[in-house]
Amino acid sequence: MITQVKNLWHERAINSHYQTALAVRDELLEGDIEEAIEGIEELIEALSRSDRRELNSQLVRLMMHIVKWQSQPAMRSRSWLASISNARVEIEMLLEAEPSLKVLVAELVDSQFERAKRLAEIEMGRKSQVNSLTFSEVFEQEYSL
Repeated sequence: MITQVKNLWHERAINSHYQTALAVRDELLEGDIEEAIEGIEELIEALSRSDRRELNSQLVRLMMHIVKWQSQPAMRSRSWLASISNARVEIEMLLEAEPSLKVLVAELVDSQFERAKRLAEIEMGRKSQVNSLTFSEVFEQEYSL
């Protein structure tokens, strides 16, 4: 029975954070504190996964454009600069909202590099000679035309 309850909360949290919050509220109004706690725990996990996915997505997009920037100097454009800047801002805002994610960033730069490189190569239509990116290249280096 406990597993079924956990699975129900898990499914709710995956499908809708809002609906999960409403269901938790309903459990609290009915006085079922234990059930509400289960719902809150699943909602916290779901929100954490969502934030990590967003961080991964923005980081891959950022690194993909940096790989393209380094691989094709003649193709550099304002659009690439805008994408690099925008991804940095999105990551900065996410980290401000969820400071606990800061400890993951350096690890994700390493673990997501190959994915970013693969996507850059698809967009470029050729292999890249870039074999890694440093934290500085990703977050600190100034890129300009």
